[in-house]
Order: sequence, then structure tokens, then C-alpha cells
Amino acid sequence: MCIGLYVFVYGTLKPGGRYHRHYCGKHLTEAVPAMVRGQLYDFPQLGYPAMTGGADWVKGYLLQFAQPQTVQAEILAGLDALEGYRADRPSEESEYVRSRLPVFNLSQEFLQEAWGYRMALEAVRSQHGLYLPEGNWP
Repeated sequence: MCIGLYVFVYGTLKPGGRYHRHYCGKHLTEAVPAMVRGQLYDFPQLGYPAMTGGADWVKGYLLQFAQPQTVQAEILAGLDALEGYRADRPSEESEYVRSRLPVFNLSQEFLQEAWGYRMALEAVRSQHGLYLPEGNWP
């Protein structure tokens, strides 16, 4: 039985992004333009963004993977490794934290919940993240 895995992405995992093909492309079923509430920051020196909590809109894609659960677990494990997230350690020891996020279409209508990766605001500040008020990373 296949129950879809849904992940919201906003940076290098977006379609056309540096890591999309390797981590998502092989198993991707659908990519829908979408957005979530939060604040987006750029790390030009690192070449990737980070999202924190907040009331702004962060634009990206809702990715769907309609694969057997064993494959979905492998996909999520690969994404966790890329994002520096481990569920077995305190959140402050992870670069990003994976959590369930309400995802909306571009008309601000609720679509569904999906996994997403956020960084703590303190970590963004310590790495000198540049706030992107438009909520879109190149």
C-alpha cells in the first residue's frame, strides 16, 4: 500500500535546484507551487537558504512521493542527512529541524500538512543570514 509522502521545499531541493535531482527527482510524483508561513533567509556564503518560524509567506514547492513506505523512509532519511537533522538528538544539535507544516497554494488556500525543514532564528543570526522579505529564494 502506498500512502504519499509530502515535503515542502524552498531552496536547493526545489525543481531545478542543486540537490533536487539527486534527492527527489528519481521518485518524485508531483511538484506543486506552494507556500508556508515563516521567514526566509539567504546564506550567500553557503549557497543555500533557511526558513524560520514567522508570519510571512515562504514560497516553494509541495513535493509528493507516491512510493512504498520503505522507499518513502529512504527518501526522508536522505533529506534528513542533507539537512543535518537527526530525530535522536536535541533540536539545537541539528542544523535544521524537520516538522509538520500547514502548506497553502499560491492563493493562500490550505492544501495539506507536509514535512518541512526550519532553522532556529538564533542559528540564522549566528550565520549572518540575510532576510528575504519577498519569501522567495532564487
